[in-house]
Amino acid sequence: MNRSTLLFLALAVWLSAFAQTQFASLRDLLSVPVALGPSLVCYAALTQGPGAAIGLAVLGALLSDALSSAPLGSGIPAPFLLALTLHLQRHLILRDQRFAQFWIGFGAGVGVPLLTLATLAMTRAQPVTGAFTLLQLLGLGLVNGVACPVLFALFDLLHRAFDYRPLASTTFRPDRETVRGRQFRPR
Repeated sequence: MNRSTLLFLALAVWLSAFAQTQFASLRDLLSVPVALGPSLVCYAALTQGPGAAIGLAVLGALLSDALSSAPLGSGIPAPFLLALTLHLQRHLILRDQRFAQFWIGFGAGVGVPLLTLATLAMTRAQPVTGAFTLLQLLGLGLVNGVACPVLFALFDLLHRAFDYRPLASTTFRPDRETVRGRQFRPR
């Protein structure tokens, strides 16, 4: 886990939560606020440690809940489960492949709002649903599906720019001379 990558991720989660309220034209086009939080959680779960991934998921959910009319904390279970599931199964996921990043982002973009909707349905809150809800979920899935490979490329670029590469350690020491044969016998 790198500090600069984690700092950039936290900043992106913070900005994405507030960006949901600012882009009215895109929100009116999709009839739903565009949330990039699931794509950011996907990147964090596949590249960072479990604490960082779950912490960013909870932070993003709390920031989104603070700006919405939903009860505070009702958005936490869905990104938490996404971060936990992706982190536990990341050894099976082709995280360096663009098509896999798209489908992970698509699934997260559909799954997180759907689980949040189910969580809200279990509380006293009455979410607005209708025949257009499926199209809204597919729109969010496509937005997150496209955003996920872009975020992977952006954060990999930031990682290469701001973090050092560890030196590859080798067992060969150039200052050691290896003598073979009978010509050398220590006294």
